[in-house]
Amino acid sequence: MKELVLIHGRSQQDKDSKALKRAWIEAWGRGLAAAGLTLPIPEERIRFPYYGDTLRDLLEGISEADAAKIIVRGAREDDIAAGLLLGLLNEYIDACGIGEDEIRRHLPPAAGPLAVERGPQNWRWVQAVLRAIDQRVPGSGVLIGLLTSDVSLYLRNTNVRGAINGGVRQAFERPRDKVVVAHSLGSIVAYLLLGKDGSEAGWRVPALITLGSPLGIKAIRGRLGGVRHPDCVGRWFNARDPRDVVALYSLDERHFGVVPAIENKIDVDNSSSNRHGIEGYLEDPEVARRIHDALAA
Repeated sequence: MKELVLIHGRSQQDKDSKALKRAWIEAWGRGLAAAGLTLPIPEERIRFPYYGDTLRDLLEGISEADAAKIIVRGAREDDIAAGLLLGLLNEYIDACGIGEDEIRRHLPPAAGPLAVERGPQNWRWVQAVLRAIDQRVPGSGVLIGLLTSDVSLYLRNTNVRGAINGGVRQAFERPRDKVVVAHSLGSIVAYLLLGKDGSEAGWRVPALITLGSPLGIKAIRGRLGGVRHPDCVGRWFNARDPRDVVALYSLDERHFGVVPAIENKIDVDNSSSNRHGIEGYLEDPEVARRIHDALAA
């Protein structure tokens, strides 16, 4: 008897855990209906470990757009966050084909010289790069700022990581096979937790499905302590919308080469405004079918 474990990323809509779980299941239901399928297990066998408060409370009630600006500005005084942010921005510049002339066009006005020094210390350069990326996918600048914060906090802050990991571990308490679906930051949580605890604890995960995952980004991948296929995981399926800036790369041989290889779906048409929302991924008929088949097998 299998269970489904849903591991979320940042809670965009500030809902409670029950409402968030319901939103995931309803979106998956729409994807299943589009594939001519129905829910393969009762909802009591769907686990939704919630750690949203841990991340939400860090924003102290301000909007995510304002939080992203504060986070990016704060990276100037934080060497670890600054290194991650610079790595992310350089990868986005290369991946989006953004040239120096385009960056200069987006520079905010200043009384001083127009030197364009790369790095978080140059706030005008950071603003220009984020504006250029926003021209490609509206709202992506906010996502990059929040991604910098979430990943930096999770990987280096033992209290944040302990709170998140502790909550997710509870979903594995019952000795049943688990199909794991992880979104955004949740894919980093799932990858590290399954790799570290999975074999020791005897967890059995016949299928791991990652959606909108940033694992393939070099600036993040290099901070994971190595890349490997978690021993407790059977098949790994990854899906991305090519316009989703968080899921910048597929988890393929070049960007996340593991054995056995990860199967990638690279043509999701995510209907959410920033192309990253979980509903847009779960509504995809192929993604919905993969989750269904992993549970029904």
